Amino acid sequence: MKMAATRTPSDLPAHTDQRLSRIVRVLGDNAMLVVSGTKIAEEIGISRSEVWRLVQQLRSSGVQIAGHPATGYRLEAVPDLLLPDALDPLLQGTIFHGQIRHYFRAHSTNALAMQAGQAGEPEGTVFFAEEQTAGRGRGGHDWHSARSTGVYVSILLRPQMAPADVLPLSLLAGVATAAAVQETTRLKPDLRWPNDLLVSRTAYTAEGGCVSEERKFCGILTELNAEVTRVRFVVVGIGINVNQQEFPPDLAGIATSLRLETGREWSRVELAVALLQSFDREYRRFAEPEGRKALLRRFEEGSSFARGRRVHVEEEGGYSGTTEGLDARGFLQLRTEDGRLRTVLSGTVRGI
Repeated sequence: MKMAATRTPSDLPAHTDQRLSRIVRVLGDNAMLVVSGTKIAEEIGISRSEVWRLVQQLRSSGVQIAGHPATGYRLEAVPDLLLPDALDPLLQGTIFHGQIRHYFRAHSTNALAMQAGQAGEPEGTVFFAEEQTAGRGRGGHDWHSARSTGVYVSILLRPQMAPADVLPLSLLAGVATAAAVQETTRLKPDLRWPNDLLVSRTAYTAEGGCVSEERKFCGILTELNAEVTRVRFVVVGIGINVNQQEFPPDLAGIATSLRLETGREWSRVELAVALLQSFDREYRRFAEPEGRKALLRRFEEGSSFARGRRVHVEEEGGYSGTTEGLDARGFLQLRTEDGRLRTVLSGTVRGI
């Protein structure tokens, strides 16, 4: 794989101005109170006119701030923004502490992380976006990224492994995400090999009957930069539909969100922290002598698709069979209808 031209950190797109995060913190520390522009300016070390400009920027990003320079400012609601000041204190002891990058609007967090990997940024650097304008899913599909309703995050890793051994990192992300979702919401997701998280729901037919259907609320996209024999870096992108209440028509029949499934709104900050803590635990376990075997076992335990499930694979013209677990590399094993055992290397797997 050819290495792209090296970029320096200063070449990378600028992430969220830290002063915006500090204004939110100052207003949050004085919740429901009016804070003068002078006080904010003194605490942050900027001019009152700059405070006004930054407040306008926050408002344009959806933060509800009342008031104006003559009277001061007040938070009308505590914002559920994935800002470093909110996340980082809760990530001490993880590989992500001190390495959170936040963007109110980005084309793709995976693209940003890939650029950062080429520029030499360290393992554990994390990229959050409130909104993506060109979010990507597996197979070149778009990922719908409505503003401040989901968790859109990409993680930069530098594992010592061969390119052929990277698949388990996608499975690791699925296991970690499922654990975080269950910890936060008590909802138990189903892992669909290799990179989707689903929830099962009961749907009613026009005839009054009911059927079980599966809706996707999370997708994982893993990309790498590598030589023939070694990985330079890996980017794991995770998109979680959290508080969406509706989807575009082309997704309405297949997508869902944690809010739609549970009937309540969830803190994205709480879920994002749980996700990174869970990912850190899984990544450390993965480095242990029996880490890969243990990870594959946990994936199988959390997936109805991994073993004994009749599925159809949308690849090579399509084929069907019954799953028989994962092989030692993490690929899905499938017993086809003619009795052959096939290794599923790629393609979308759907239950039948």
